[in-house]
Amino acid sequence: MERIDFLGLQAFLSIANWGSFNRAAASLNLSQAALSHRLKKLEDELGVKLVARTTRQVTLTPAGVELLPSALRIVEELSRLFGTLRKQGRENQDVVRFGCLPTIATYHLPIILRGFGTSHPGVLFRVIDHSATAIIERVRAGDAEFGITIMSAQHYDLDIAPIHQESFVLVCPADHTLAWAKAVTWSDLQDEVMIKIGEQTGNNLLIAAGLGGRYADMRWVYEVHRVATAIGMVSGGLGVTVVPRLAFQSAQDGGIVAVPVRGPSISRTIGIVTRRGHMLSPLAESLSRAIRDYFGTL
Repeated sequence: MERIDFLGLQAFLSIANWGSFNRAAASLNLSQAALSHRLKKLEDELGVKLVARTTRQVTLTPAGVELLPSALRIVEELSRLFGTLRKQGRENQDVVRFGCLPTIATYHLPIILRGFGTSHPGVLFRVIDHSATAIIERVRAGDAEFGITIMSAQHYDLDIAPIHQESFVLVCPADHTLAWAKAVTWSDLQDEVMIKIGEQTGNNLLIAAGLGGRYADMRWVYEVHRVATAIGMVSGGLGVTVVPRLAFQSAQDGGIVAVPVRGPSISRTIGIVTRRGHMLSPLAESLSRAIRDYFGTL
């Protein structure tokens, strides 16, 4: 079988297209010397001159004119084939789709994925960083193999395995009068400007359930959807907020502190949710195990 000099054909076609060694070399991101070398190598292999070059112009020889249509067809077919194979390669890439609470995705998930990715190169991670309710629905629909979310009511079609329990903490400026306390009570917060994280978010529902009738007595002045936004507003001096401890760990601002909240203490349990009766792919199972191991060390 005759060997086909693809790079030589590519150089020949570029020269024929541009009618200039200078432009042809630039289009291929080559030096003129490198381009000339590729063309000469092809001509030596074929035993004919393909290009006639003078100080004024570049033209194809009769052999070059004869080769041109076949060379075009060969290169176009190879380009199409390479494109098809690349697409198949991307489609066959190992992919793991999973949900994760934003409060965990911000700080803790990068630590987990950094270590996991080292031992699983080439994997595409699709992270659905939505609310607890949205994660449940994405797992139920099969859009995510599993989800890292708040454990709540039992679902007939889902399994939730606990992996970590954390308390809620007050986040306030470092120069706030409560910042030096070992712990504060909800009564201590009644006169504070409070930042609420969404009426229907999992975190807010836990706080409302824990406080009962006292929830309405709090001075809720701001309401946001994301915990990170609430923490940012605390940094901006707008008020204080109560968030899960893991969420505070993601904050990079040294001007704020976290103080335990008592009377009552409120906590949440983080778990991994999966579809009941559905077996995880080996990759997803391995990742979920790495997540369990990580939270077991906290």
